[in-house]
Amino acid sequence: MAEKEATRAAYGRKLAELGEKHDFYVLDADLSGSTQTAVFAKKYPERFFNCGIAEGNMISVAAGIAATGVPAFASSFAMFACGRAFEQIRNSVAYPHLPVKICASHAGITVGEDGATHQFCEDIAIMRALPNMTVVCPADSASTEALLEEVLNFDGPVYMRLGRYSVPQFYTKGEREFKLGKGIVLADGKDIAIVATGIMVAAAMEARAELQSIGIDAAVIDIHTIKPIDEALIKEYAAKTGAILTAEEHSVIGGLGDAVASVIAEDGNAKLAKLGINDVYGTSAPAGVLLEHYGLNAAGIVEKAKKLLNK
Repeated sequence: MAEKEATRAAYGRKLAELGEKHDFYVLDADLSGSTQTAVFAKKYPERFFNCGIAEGNMISVAAGIAATGVPAFASSFAMFACGRAFEQIRNSVAYPHLPVKICASHAGITVGEDGATHQFCEDIAIMRALPNMTVVCPADSASTEALLEEVLNFDGPVYMRLGRYSVPQFYTKGEREFKLGKGIVLADGKDIAIVATGIMVAAAMEARAELQSIGIDAAVIDIHTIKPIDEALIKEYAAKTGAILTAEEHSVIGGLGDAVASVIAEDGNAKLAKLGINDVYGTSAPAGVLLEHYGLNAAGIVEKAKKLLNK
């Protein structure tokens, strides 16, 4: 069985590592133990600020630092980092195109027992609607670490979505090149393309094996950058397979599915199905139970794929 780790853990570890060679600041809203920015804070206390439970202020402080030309990372739970602080992100970060990197943990329903108030499944939709904002959602620890370096070096604001839930590690560190805006083909296929992001990438790979056993040849694509999305790759597989299934731990409204739909609608040469949270709030339960309840697993992907292909 593949080793498991939460992407927030990889974030904290890599942030501290990057701090050795790069000049940047890290801010948190009194949740550094949970977001894992505490690892950086312990190592570089002079470059860390705990802004307290005042997320809007944290983003404003980050914007002030970034206005000097020095990147600033701002972290909290996704619900608060981009939900509560949206106005400051829009007007003080995205509008002036400042190098503030909003790395939000505890996104999606896998926050689990914290319930609907903290299970933020609308963050990708909100952030990708902002001009100048780049939106990133890594699938595991190795991709988180590689993409974090890209995020640091990127000239502009970024929203990076991180999770609390421990997920399978299927990338090997240094095995692949990760570039913002470029998807990764994990497996080729001719019958259907499963386009996934975040924790659903591992589920897509598991589903592929099951689909193969019933004669369906599925490609799996990791779209770690939802904005700007890899249009060329999506169009290539839409033409090749004629069927696209998107999978995300996010609302089906405004997230990966809608981003992909906008791309393939231009050519109209593929059927599309979206797997995600169907316009409902979450509920309190262990993360694994919730994933099964909402069909956000390999079985849910297989069922959707068979339906899309009329199998």
